[in-house]
Amino acid sequence: MTVFDEALLGTPSWLHTATGERRQLHPDRWTAEADAADEVMLAGCEGPSLDIGCGPGRLTVALAARGIPALGVDISSVAVRLTTRRGGLALRRNVFDQIPGEGRWRHALLADGNVGIGGNPVALLSRVGELLSASGRAVVEVDPPGGGVRRERARMAEGPWFDWAWVGAESIGTVAAVAGLLTQRITEHSGRWFAELEKP
Repeated sequence: MTVFDEALLGTPSWLHTATGERRQLHPDRWTAEADAADEVMLAGCEGPSLDIGCGPGRLTVALAARGIPALGVDISSVAVRLTTRRGGLALRRNVFDQIPGEGRWRHALLADGNVGIGGNPVALLSRVGELLSASGRAVVEVDPPGGGVRRERARMAEGPWFDWAWVGAESIGTVAAVAGLLTQRITEHSGRWFAELEKP
């Protein structure tokens, strides 16, 4: 089992960057039930929803409990197993690979900083645009204002290095625009920041 898999199970963890920074992760939030801040992401989901980087599935499961068709995708088999064990539907898949229902998803969620997947937020949001329907909407959790856009190599403990990125709330509009998406609203709740993006 990898360090990331252990974090999915709730083990306290840190993300280490190649420049020596340490960022605390929040596996306790990942493994908990959806909270009031998560409601910012969940409230507007009215149709088929894709939870990208679903982890243990708290958002996927919360949507399913509301009767909303939801699919979690994650590259971790542990994440997929935890999501399905909680009653959600999940698929082990890289978001850049073929995803069921491409171009027909009403909503896409990128929680917990998952806009950093792959280290290229523009490429990721462009991919999200391909997955969404013509009237689709994405809700993206971003960093608080002031962080700009950062791309770095990172790893957990002594695990393998991977590419990751961080996008500050003040920068998501520019990143989304380059990716072909429009920023409709930026919201803060309990210290967490969310951007709602739409296809033009």
